[in-house]
Amino acid sequence: ELENQLTTKSKTLDELKQSLALNGSAEQTPEALSLKIAELCEMVDSIVSQVAQLKTSMQSILEQWRVYDEVYAEVSLMTTRYLSCIDQCKPSVMSLEALKKQVKTLQ
Repeated sequence: ELENQLTTKSKTLDELKQSLALNGSAEQTPEALSLKIAELCEMVDSIVSQVAQLKTSMQSILEQWRVYDEVYAEVSLMTTRYLSCIDQCKPSVMSLEALKKQVKTLQ
């Protein structure tokens, strides 16, 4: 969206340049208007460069979040599996008599 707005503003500045070259202005000298338009063009170029840098940074950040989401899902799945294993591996609770009988059987 920013890139589209910058393109529109750049076209407007180009139209102003052309208009100034053809007509001039009674309020200000053409040289003064030309300087202001040149400054605006430099500002637009700077903003275009900043938007490009921002776009690159945002793509990198989005990639990092994608990797984070994948790893988080994997860790979450592993945690669920380990909790299930722990629940299944718990020894059953036996009475003292049952334990004594099992010890005798094993002996």
